[in-house]
Amino acid sequence: MAAEYDGIIGAFSYAFRTSTSRLFKLYVLVSGIATTGIGIFIVIALVVLIGQTASIQGGSLTLSRAFYVVVGLFIVLPAVAPTLAIARRHRQGITASKRLEAAVAVAGFVFLLSLYLGVVASMPATFNIDGETVTRPPASGTGVFEPLITGLYAVPAGLSWTVPLVGASCIAGTYWLFR
Repeated sequence: MAAEYDGIIGAFSYAFRTSTSRLFKLYVLVSGIATTGIGIFIVIALVVLIGQTASIQGGSLTLSRAFYVVVGLFIVLPAVAPTLAIARRHRQGITASKRLEAAVAVAGFVFLLSLYLGVVASMPATFNIDGETVTRPPASGTGVFEPLITGLYAVPAGLSWTVPLVGASCIAGTYWLFR
């Protein structure tokens, strides 16, 4: 029963229907909602950037606008990769075990969590909002997460992108290991 699907939306519904793992089905739903939200956020940010820089001429602005799109793709692609990979396996008639589906779902959830942790790592010690200087929340008082938050605060802001990169690598490694 190798039914076809049409496009990425069809791949999500196909993966959900053909999956045997409840955890993977949950990941398909959560990642679909998350990537839709991230996509809307990126589009709004791009529209705001274009609106703020519409009257300015120059090639570097075009580059920064394209950079938004590239960053958006680097965020969305690893989030949808588990769903697309499992949907492709089912479409080709290759059996995807519950174990593979569950492992890939866990890796996908780790990636989504790593996006949030990357945002925490990129937070500067102090920043301005509406002319008011604000300091980030202290790591102390966060209970069992204190060492994690302290470690994330220690990551230089310029390297905070490595946190989601580790999460994306977990997806690739998990798929390769369990296939």
